[in-house]
Parts: sequence; structure tokens; C-alpha cells
Amino acid sequence: MAADAPPAPPKIKILRLAHVYYKHKNIAAAEQFLKDFGFLETERVGKKIFYRGYGSDPFVYCAEEGEEDEFGGTGCVVESMADLELATKTIETASPIYDLKTPGGGKCVTIKDPVDGWPMHLVFGQTPVEPSAEFGYLDFNFPDVKPRKNKFQRFEKGPAIVHKIGHFGMCVTNFAKTYEFYTTKFNFVASDLQHEGDGVNVLAFMHIDLGEEFTDHHSFFIFQGPKSHVHHSSYEVHDFDTEVLGHDWLRHKGYKNCWGVGRHILGSQIFDYWFDTSGFILEHYVDGDQVNCHHETKVSQAGPDGLHVWGPDLPTGFLQ
Repeated sequence: MAADAPPAPPKIKILRLAHVYYKHKNIAAAEQFLKDFGFLETERVGKKIFYRGYGSDPFVYCAEEGEEDEFGGTGCVVESMADLELATKTIETASPIYDLKTPGGGKCVTIKDPVDGWPMHLVFGQTPVEPSAEFGYLDFNFPDVKPRKNKFQRFEKGPAIVHKIGHFGMCVTNFAKTYEFYTTKFNFVASDLQHEGDGVNVLAFMHIDLGEEFTDHHSFFIFQGPKSHVHHSSYEVHDFDTEVLGHDWLRHKGYKNCWGVGRHILGSQIFDYWFDTSGFILEHYVDGDQVNCHHETKVSQAGPDGLHVWGPDLPTGFLQ
């Protein structure tokens, strides 16, 4: 009789993304862009400026004045202190547990990616804030159903106010090793994997596995490349009109559009990518897919036609 297989080692349980850190050489230009992008300043500490969305996260973006333009990693909320303790015991690059001196406070462990060395911050015990805005839901008139009568769609120009951080992506120098690390140490599960025709996967869109609970199609994606760097961080806004109003606002302000507005295939979200004043890519999105433990990982061949169903052509070098 075969012996029972040993139990799988416990995973660090992430609940959601919380925030990101960026350094900017020209902090004044970065400040203006972040305001025009739709972030709401909440606190300043030394050279750091913290921004929130209108949701319950105490901050979603930290901008810091620095000597170089640099990505400082993503904050991920974990389920319990036990997850922080597990990180310190099972990940060689993990810091000791320390107190966060940021809006919302809490405890944190910072790990370094074992392949490329970029940081991820595991957070527990942040104090949420009250949502700062409420948005209604529009009635749409269709050819055969017209609920909106003697009511009108009227909008005001302005930034697309951010709700939350939705996902971030990294270019990695060893896809297989990076993928193995994040799917065995954490509760990241691939919603979609892509290969270049030889069957060797080079891109993964990963969701946070919360069992029966539904979560975003991807909170984290990685793809193979010659040099590691952050690709973009992405922020949810209320609806399509909000997103396009934000697009027009940024366009009229003279910022450089990267790609959009368009509709993705994997994840389904309507996207709008912009370069900030330091050259980083930030995305607004709406209408993303939701998945849970019953979703089966899809595998497909990578290619430009697999990234969007409508919108401008894929920019040259977008996934580099």
C-alpha cells in the first residue's frame, strides 16, 4: 500500500493588494501628474507623499523624492500575523517584522524577489478609512429597453478619481523560477498562462486564491524579459465614462498616452495606459473579470492579437 503523500507546506495568504511605492527625481512634476491621474493626497512625511483612492485603503500610492526614478515594490495585505511570521521563517530574504510608519499603520515584513531582487511588502493590521466618495450607477438606453426617460447623462470634466489598486506587473529574467516561487510560497494561482509556440510559458496572469470568494482575474502578472523592471501598476475607476473623462483630462494636460482606450481579452477590462512624468506606466481600468477556485487555468499562445479585442494597435515594444 502506497504511503500517503506529505501535506503541502502552508502558503502565505494574501487577501488583496494595498499600495505601491515609487521614487521620482522630479517630485514636483510627479505630484502634478498624480493629481491629474486621480489620486487624492492624504499625508506627507519627510520626502514621502501618500495618496489614497476613494475606497477604504488608507493609501494606494506613495511617491518619494529620490536620486533615481525607481519602483519600490507593492504592499499586499495578508490574513494574519501568522502569515508575517511564516514569511520570516520560510523566505530567506524576508526582513524581521516591523511597524509601518505610513497612513493606517500596521505591521510589515519586506521580502526581496529571489530572482531579480525587487521588494514586496506584506502588511497586516492596517486601519481602514471611510470611503471618501460615492458614485451612482448610470441607466443606459438600449434599442429595445430604454429605462432613462426625462433624465439626462451630464458629466463634468476632471480626473478619473481612483478607487483602488487592481494589479501590477513585472518583467522577470527567469520566468519559470519566479512563477514557481510565487505560486508555492503564496496563494497566487494563474488565471491565464501564455507561451510563444514552443510550449514553454513566458507570461502569467495570476489571481489571489480566496477559495469560493471571487477576486480579480489578475492582481499580479509576470513575463519573461532580458532585464527586470516594473511594467505597470493599474487602478480601478468607477465606470467607462469616468475612465474616458480621465483620458481626455490627461490628454488635454499634455501627458503622453501609452495605449488606450481599449478592451483586453485576458481579464476583459477596458484599459487606458499612461506614462507618468518619470516614464513609469500607470493604467486606469474598469469592468474586469472575477474568478474563484472553480476557474481553471487557461493556456494559450502569446501574440499581439491576444491582448486586446478593440482599441489602438498594440504599441511597439509594449511587453519589453
